[in-house]
Amino acid sequence: MKRRQFITLLGGAAVAWPLAARAQQGAIPVVGFLGAASAAVSKESLIGFRQGLRQTGYIEGQNTHIAFRWADDRWGRLPELAGELANLPVAVIVAPSTPAAKAAISVTRTVPIVFATGSDPVKLDLVASLNRPGGNATGVSFLAADLVAKHFELLREMLPTVTRMGLLVNPASAQTEAELAAVPAAMKGLGLEIVVQHASRDGDLETAFAKFLQQHIGALVVGSDAFFRAHREQLVSLATRHALPVMYYDREFVADGGLIHELHRSVPPSRRFQRAYSQRRQAG
Repeated sequence: MKRRQFITLLGGAAVAWPLAARAQQGAIPVVGFLGAASAAVSKESLIGFRQGLRQTGYIEGQNTHIAFRWADDRWGRLPELAGELANLPVAVIVAPSTPAAKAAISVTRTVPIVFATGSDPVKLDLVASLNRPGGNATGVSFLAADLVAKHFELLREMLPTVTRMGLLVNPASAQTEAELAAVPAAMKGLGLEIVVQHASRDGDLETAFAKFLQQHIGALVVGSDAFFRAHREQLVSLATRHALPVMYYDREFVADGGLIHELHRSVPPSRRFQRAYSQRRQAG
């Protein structure tokens, strides 16, 4: 599923819970939106989110107000921003990432929370169970963290001569454990050597790519994390500069110029990319 379609579901889910009740009471409902990244990075997702609201009859500026709070990649601010939203008050807090969801749950047990996550929400302690979430939080998961092995499998099919690949993860992410758990099976089942590098702060990506190149990886899988999505232009630029095939978890990386992407399909490299890749491999 495309992320924009996915976020559209969040808009609909936000309405399905508390907004209708607020509207019946005569008040204009306020939707709190807690973003871990920035408005600029999230512009495509916001289009889908507003579309989801419109599809259920709620239009920003007419019968609904959206209160945005953006952490701009400073995740330590998320609990403070979530507290601001809870105190407005809002009818619901939309948290379209795991860090935002955990922050929202940490500050309120009464305001409804609709979250999105790339991993198992039960393992992340966002809900008690899938069939009975309990508490004040519900949401959706696209389980991207559990598809890391599939990403390596797709790359192996596309690049059958490559035996050493890389995995880029954020050690501060709650989803990293699930991503790393897939590595041993992928190595054994696909005959790969998988090199892991970490990145969680500005500047880490350049360092991680330099280490990957020193270790002569032939392809890379990027973990499903809000930090990487916020820095997708830099990731795409680094991959292009070094002619490195990369499997991304989100189509927005491709919209920014990435060549290989997403959960269930891949985009063949361009001829220019193939030439650059072959030249890099021949150079050692």
